[in-house]
Amino acid sequence: MLKSPWARFYSNSCCLCCHVRTGTIILGVWYLIINSVVLLILLSALTDPDQYHLTSAELGGEFEFMDDANMCIATAISLLMILICAMATYGAYKQHAAWIIPFFCYQIFDFALNTLVAISVLVYPSTIQDYLHQLPNNFPYKEEIMSVNPTCLVVIILLFISIILAFKGYLISCVWNCYRYINGRNNSDVLVYITTNDTAKDAYVIQLSRPLG
Repeated sequence: MLKSPWARFYSNSCCLCCHVRTGTIILGVWYLIINSVVLLILLSALTDPDQYHLTSAELGGEFEFMDDANMCIATAISLLMILICAMATYGAYKQHAAWIIPFFCYQIFDFALNTLVAISVLVYPSTIQDYLHQLPNNFPYKEEIMSVNPTCLVVIILLFISIILAFKGYLISCVWNCYRYINGRNNSDVLVYITTNDTAKDAYVIQLSRPLG
């Protein structure tokens, strides 16, 4: 029988030989912890703006690090991410495939953004030097990074982004396999239920059709 290209990459196990459900739960909890920490930092920054406020003189530029509007947007994004991660964790634990879809869509969106960054670095390598010049003068290792050969710097950045994309792609495949596993298991349970009911009905009809005595 011919198999679809997606079926060739289907597997019930992921990293460390654990099940895809376990891997998805661990991944959802990990993202949940990270976004919770980010949310706590943002809330503390909103309650005490002077502690996290960096002026343009400190940054060496003509802009501020974070204003109130950007802080509110980042807080809303963190809350949305916490909700999406919690849904994925709950969906994998309770075997509700539909709850995993928002987290899977977020992974696809994040992978697409990183791919666009890699393409922009490959097509416009001069943007790296422009970005380095815009960094504050007190940025750690700024002079050392700018002293590196631009071609070598582009190769290093592309290699680093490629490793990140490969890792993110593997995580996407784990979540997708978890969705397929839960969806297939739910469909098989429904099929078994229908088959069992039909068999019971047929046996009941045969029993009634037999003559008495």
